[in-house]
Amino acid sequence: MAKVLITGGAGYIGSHTAKSLSRSGYEPVVFDNLSTGHRWAVNWGPLIEGDLSDTDLLRNVFAGFDISAVIHFAAHSYIGESMAAPRSYFHNNVTNTFNLLDVMLEVGVKQIVFSSSCAAYGIPETVPIRENQPKLPVNPYGESKLFIERALHWYGEA
Repeated sequence: MAKVLITGGAGYIGSHTAKSLSRSGYEPVVFDNLSTGHRWAVNWGPLIEGDLSDTDLLRNVFAGFDISAVIHFAAHSYIGESMAAPRSYFHNNVTNTFNLLDVMLEVGVKQIVFSSSCAAYGIPETVPIRENQPKLPVNPYGESKLFIERALHWYGEA
């Protein structure tokens, strides 16, 4: 059974993703620091309580569970808060995502689904937002998500 690491898997979207993966024949492995997630929401696979800043723990999780893919939800996600504390948002959403990507490269896991945000578009030209619209974020949260989108493009090219 393929094992999928779900970062931020104790949150609303992450827990429902774990449920769906489990029902589809995958084994979800939830990785969450529980800063906004909930232990009670993890019902479809093991919970590894930890932070993406802990690269040694990440390496152990990939090795111990033989992870084959990642779904990355772990992020700070409040726009107003990002305006007051941009450093925290860039550290968690950018630096910690690079920690995850670097460990994935080390262990040879190449499959990732990244949860971005419509905040990467800023003020949309039209609604619904089309993916070909310009991405011009107007807050640190949106900027952090766009930065990782761009980085993932170049990781994929390499």
